[in-house]
Amino acid sequence: MTATQDRTTDRQGWMSLLAKCDPTELDSAWRRLDRGFDHQVLRAPEIGSVMVRGRAGAVGAAFNLGEVTVTRCSVRLSTGEDGHAYVQGRDRTKALRAALLDAAMQTGAAADIREKVLDPLAAAARERRTARAAKAAATKVDFFTMARGED
Repeated sequence: MTATQDRTTDRQGWMSLLAKCDPTELDSAWRRLDRGFDHQVLRAPEIGSVMVRGRAGAVGAAFNLGEVTVTRCSVRLSTGEDGHAYVQGRDRTKALRAALLDAAMQTGAAADIREKVLDPLAAAARERRTARAAKAAATKVDFFTMARGED
């Protein structure tokens, strides 16, 4: 894998994390960061919708499942890095902060942002997944077959 592919994979990871995180968790992580970013808004947060497609059984023909509301935003830091965000829902603040963090992760401040923002958000996401898995496991039913002895 090349260095460009590694950077792209890393960026996809943090952008996914920022897009999926809970807005209140992002707010508290943002406050922990305790810094501002000199920036220019390229595309102000705007609300729209995208078509979600699905496949029956994950292998069938694609079909339009429905529309989902998203908010997108693009910014440019004074140092020249561009940041972009698409978040589900109508949260303009979350979209702006996610775009700013995307841009800032491309600067020398990346380690600080990873420690104060991304790592806590990733930990919270892991906790949510674990809780959801435990809740699902509690409803698991084991079926078994008994030999009736008539063979």
